[in-house]
Amino acid sequence: MANIPHLFFAFLATLLLSNCGTVKITKAPFGKTSDGQAVDIYTLSNPGGMEAKITNYGGIVTQLHVPDNKGKPGDVVLGYDKLASYIEASPYFGCITGRYANRIAKGRFTIEGTEYKLATNNGDNHLHGGDVGLDKKVWTVKEVQGVGRAGIELSYTSPDGEEGYPGNLNCKVTYWLTVQNELEIQYEATTDKATHINLTHHSYFNLAGAGSGDILNHEVEILADKFVPTDAGNIPLGDLASVKGTPFDFLTPHTVGERIGQEDQQLKVGKGYDHNWVINPTGKGLELAARVTEKNSGRVMEVLTDQPGIQFYTGNFLDGSNVGKGGKIYKHRNAFCLETQKFPDSPNNPSYPSSLLEPGQTYRHMCVYRFTTK
Repeated sequence: MANIPHLFFAFLATLLLSNCGTVKITKAPFGKTSDGQAVDIYTLSNPGGMEAKITNYGGIVTQLHVPDNKGKPGDVVLGYDKLASYIEASPYFGCITGRYANRIAKGRFTIEGTEYKLATNNGDNHLHGGDVGLDKKVWTVKEVQGVGRAGIELSYTSPDGEEGYPGNLNCKVTYWLTVQNELEIQYEATTDKATHINLTHHSYFNLAGAGSGDILNHEVEILADKFVPTDAGNIPLGDLASVKGTPFDFLTPHTVGERIGQEDQQLKVGKGYDHNWVINPTGKGLELAARVTEKNSGRVMEVLTDQPGIQFYTGNFLDGSNVGKGGKIYKHRNAFCLETQKFPDSPNNPSYPSSLLEPGQTYRHMCVYRFTTK
């Protein structure tokens, strides 16, 4: 009998969610790849005015409309109007990134005495899965429904040896839009040979609206006592560093522009913020990793995850060469990224949380982008 109140409140919550409207899914053509593969775009929309447009080419979130504090929706992610632009010249706008997001030193790792050589597509290093990573694949799609949510389940099998990685990797990524204005991303993968994996989502956010200018006045909070220092190639130096007394301390909120120009060696090597923070664990499953507030619109974005790290990047390499949606030009620091993940170069750092996936195991990763206003 002691469980009855809990069952009642669970039933009540389900009932309330089912009565506050449903999340709708629509589908439309989005063009073809250079080899003739048809690509579609799916629109998820909820009763609260939030809408996500997602294509099965790279699992890219091309648009994300979120209400401001006056109830007016605005698109908060950078991107393009046409598929061809993503294929030709995208700096990973809005995509699924992998097999291994972030960098692997010298494009090499060793598993059980066998060295594997990957593409070196970022100087001497491997970045975001290589020359043709998961962001450049056409995924199979299945529409999915749940209580107070709906989404699309994307599937792709990366064959053994693709981009140098061992194992046939069966990937499944599900995007959910909820009635609580959350974009939830669930990752799963299995392999038939030991391999390394580190998937993430790579949206470039501007909570004032995509193409509206720089993000230097966005207020950022990152719940992390430590971060991962890197060399000039963005490869970890090894040991973790305390954020205390540095421009990397976001335990209390600071605007992006407040300290980004300080004389700090790590800011110099990253040309701004482009580092992985070590999320403070509470042992409660999903951890609140970061919170960003844009005061003019009142939009607040919280990032929750079960991963050990979060990469904070401040659009340091945007240079005005990307002409985005509606002809808007994306300039230096016009967006930020918050990517939940393992640490960079984990395959070569045994002291870091392991990114190794063995046959019989299932890789799982959860990320939630939750939007509110103030």
